[in-house]
Amino acid sequence: MKSSRLSPEAELNLVSARLQTRRHFLANCSVGLGAISAGLLGAKCNEGSASTTRDSTGFASDYAKPAKHVIYLHMAGSPPQHELFDFKPELKKHHLEPCPDELIEGKMFAFIKGKPKLLGPVYPFKEYGESGMLLGEKIPHIGQHADDLCLIRSMHTDQFNHAPAQLLLHTGSAQFGGSSFGSWATYGLGSESDNLPGFIVMVSGGNMPSGGKSLWGNGVLPSVFQGVQCRSEGDPILYVSNPDGMGSDIRRASLDALNELNRREHEVFQDPETLTRIEQYELAFRMQTAVPEVMDIKRESKQTLELYGAEPGKASFANNCLLARRLVEQGVRFVQLFDWGWDIHGTAKYDDMETQFPMKCTQADKPIAALLTDLKQRGLLDDTLVVFGGEFGRTPMVEARNGTMKFIGRDHHPDCFSVWVAGGGFKRGMEYGATDELGFKVAENPVDVKDFQATVLHAMGLDPYRLSFLSQGLNQRLIGPSNEARIIHDLLI
Repeated sequence: MKSSRLSPEAELNLVSARLQTRRHFLANCSVGLGAISAGLLGAKCNEGSASTTRDSTGFASDYAKPAKHVIYLHMAGSPPQHELFDFKPELKKHHLEPCPDELIEGKMFAFIKGKPKLLGPVYPFKEYGESGMLLGEKIPHIGQHADDLCLIRSMHTDQFNHAPAQLLLHTGSAQFGGSSFGSWATYGLGSESDNLPGFIVMVSGGNMPSGGKSLWGNGVLPSVFQGVQCRSEGDPILYVSNPDGMGSDIRRASLDALNELNRREHEVFQDPETLTRIEQYELAFRMQTAVPEVMDIKRESKQTLELYGAEPGKASFANNCLLARRLVEQGVRFVQLFDWGWDIHGTAKYDDMETQFPMKCTQADKPIAALLTDLKQRGLLDDTLVVFGGEFGRTPMVEARNGTMKFIGRDHHPDCFSVWVAGGGFKRGMEYGATDELGFKVAENPVDVKDFQATVLHAMGLDPYRLSFLSQGLNQRLIGPSNEARIIHDLLI
């Protein structure tokens, strides 16, 4: 029986052939396109006035108060702004009246059919803080932080289904394959921690967000920048523990041998993903000590656990909020929390205004307020940016999908929604933008998804127009190929 192993001469010919494929030729020739692109990118980053150069901390020196960390609280499904952030007296006045024809003519909705009825605010609003900000009474703990919030009521998007809208918001593209917000942040700024990933994700509510793991994927960026999903019960990260019978010394020796093989492969093929693989193995080894420690909320005081409503050993949004603080405290650059269950359609008790919505408010209100309190007490809120919002808004009309109002809810609505931001160089106690009297469309200071992305990147000290990565012949960016995205300077200190 002949051996399947190639002769040394055949192996050499195979390696030579691989090196002469179009992809390897372009990557490794003496005028390698990768080197050219890096040179061009470096030239772009260095051009312009001295005010755009980077200081020793890695942040752009033309922005006085850059955010070093981001905690993004995404309420998957999108909470109804008419019950939380955008009170409309006229909508209340015309409750259950037919929606005006001029509003819905030619409009497409996810589930509404025919001529719907207007739905006034289901729950009352109240003024909070010295700013007198109007917020729904279902979030009283968040309301106590009204003077810390920058509330944007004029967000809008062009997607009305969950997955595309979530992808657009977090990756800059409504299609799969884009690089996520956190990946761009860690690509641009790196991580402050040697033993933890720069981008960590946690999910609560019992389900994944509709956009799936692509919402924290690296896309076109090297895979070292993808988000790492952690859990708030059990092993924080799957397979981070050593297998039975393998100690740290054996694990270290195994990694050393594996890394040597990978380095030899890189010498031959010059594939940068091989170096990424080496770094990921090394980070995983360091994480075996760091992750269990930082994810152990039993180390927190009883007062802190009660503040959040956190319970060690259980999976919950409250636990994740506390973990988010612990992670940024340890230098994690971007923490993303997805909380499922905010898709309030009103088709049954599991998605209606009377049962599901109050339950979700109760689950989120106290932990989010605790997070803001905790960050503020520790002096972390000034350089930590906290973002709260969904992927789009809800209609000012009742959905009544089956022609009945046995349960009350609202349909998807891309034309306007509300997002709030706290800390990280954003103004406090501020209300920006406005919708029309029925809360159907933006009437003042519109903020597109791309505008929001550009503004957050700028708040982190990054230039959203220059932050790019060459892929498929284009300088890929979070804000897309055009320069239509605006930095909303009015929102920033």
